[in-house]
Amino acid sequence: MRRMAILTGAVLLAGALLTAPAQAEPYKILVFSKTAGFRHDSIPAGVQAIRDLGAGNGFTVNHTEDGAAFTASNLAQYKAVVFLNTTGDVLNATQQTAFESYIKGGGGFAGVHSAADTEYDWPFYGGLVGAYFRSHPATQQAQVKVEDRAHASTGHLPATWTRTDEWYNYRTNPRPDLHVLATLDEGSYSGGDMGDHPTSWCQPYQGGRSWYTGGGHTIASYGEPAFRTHLLGGIHYAAGVSKADCRPENDYTRLLDTTTGWKQAGPGGFAYADGTLSSSGGMGLYWYQAREFSSYSLKLDWKLTGDDNSGVFIGFPAGDDPWSAVNNGYEVQIDATDAPDKTTGAIYGFKEPDIAARDTALNPPGEWNTFELLVQGERLQVFLNGVKINDFTNTDPARSLAQGHIGLQNHGDADHVSFRNVRIKAAGSGPRQGQITGVGGKCVDVNGANPADGTKIQLWTCNGTAAQAWTLPGDGTIRALGKCMDVKGGATANGTPVQVWTCNGADAQKWTAQANGSLRNPQSNRCLDASGGSSADGTQLIIWDCHSGFNQKWTLP
Repeated sequence: MRRMAILTGAVLLAGALLTAPAQAEPYKILVFSKTAGFRHDSIPAGVQAIRDLGAGNGFTVNHTEDGAAFTASNLAQYKAVVFLNTTGDVLNATQQTAFESYIKGGGGFAGVHSAADTEYDWPFYGGLVGAYFRSHPATQQAQVKVEDRAHASTGHLPATWTRTDEWYNYRTNPRPDLHVLATLDEGSYSGGDMGDHPTSWCQPYQGGRSWYTGGGHTIASYGEPAFRTHLLGGIHYAAGVSKADCRPENDYTRLLDTTTGWKQAGPGGFAYADGTLSSSGGMGLYWYQAREFSSYSLKLDWKLTGDDNSGVFIGFPAGDDPWSAVNNGYEVQIDATDAPDKTTGAIYGFKEPDIAARDTALNPPGEWNTFELLVQGERLQVFLNGVKINDFTNTDPARSLAQGHIGLQNHGDADHVSFRNVRIKAAGSGPRQGQITGVGGKCVDVNGANPADGTKIQLWTCNGTAAQAWTLPGDGTIRALGKCMDVKGGATANGTPVQVWTCNGADAQKWTAQANGSLRNPQSNRCLDASGGSSADGTQLIIWDCHSGFNQKWTLP
């Protein structure tokens, strides 16, 4: 919401040039279709479809069935590698190592159909593709239920997508470990036996990105406009061109399957169709009057048509005056070309976002974005497409984030915004996941991403890898790479190093967050500390007498 004088055209233009996301430059992808088992007759059609998509969307396609292409130097030229109906054991150990390094270095993977019928004895690949093939019934028509209608690969689809393909049953359900985009309605066809049956998903994976679709068995698939766009969106995500929140997402309650519980305050309004709200007029607020919320994770998808203005209001009392939300709550702004404290991701008028992180995460007008607003007491963290871009704590006694309503702004006649899939869950219902940052803005890091017992925990420049992906499951432990943050040997002396170790329930692996930002180990009654107050890469983390200094302040997910 703008509460400032209209800027001159020159200043507005400068702001747009500084903050508008850049268009993707031309890039290259590698399509790999080697088979060591069943060979799909649709492979040539798939290769040609991807070539056609590249020609119209700014990327060049190289195609190979030679595993020798998997070297560090060759893979470095590609933003993504597509495994197109691969089967069996297609890479040797040296080639596998090169591909692992490529992904860990920020590369992208897109798997199509029988990419899930590939490399059963390679654990890294099993995690990357998400699930392995088990069986399939005859090719037939089925209904696909689209869960994420913001991702580039599914945002164009209706809530129910009816198409014909060969529908895989998988050995495991991947939902707990990644982000499901679409599922199969097993009542719409014969032979599905998973119950909850994901068929397309995405995930950040060990520093890179992974996307998979179960479609693509038939030649006809690659002539379907909707499937081609589905495939294009998956490639765009894998290549890092389109951003998305692909963290696991479970146990949310949907608030926008219907407009029940919602009410317009003030002028203008929203039209509702196909699960989507589209704004008109203003200045108004569409607010959820059915209940107030406290300590929650609110997720929602939004899209602008151009240089438009909107926002999400939280923490305000019930009432039909939209200015009550302005004066008593907080707005998370949507408008990428406004002033820093009034731009997308800002707590409007109170705290600007991390602009560099925001610009990296932001999709441009015409594309969907996803917000997570994580409210824990008076603390509000803002995530854009899975990237944390703001962290704000309310200190105004006249306002409170701890309890209140939520609302979506329709700003005015010239501003057009759409919202989809508003969903919410209690903040405590599920583990917290993400980076832990400390002195110098550096991240808590497992040395070399090595999960072996005894590997040191250190400070390192934040890089988004699995070595810096921590989980707080709510039992007092802090975990990464399947291991726990541990005080070496269970010692209690000042200077004892902190390491990763197999989780065992010991008090040496328990940590308690303090109000001043420190993390206290209750066994030793000492705090997690960056040794010597250094912020240099590789600084060992230790325990030390709690003193509230800068090298004992940690920002948790």
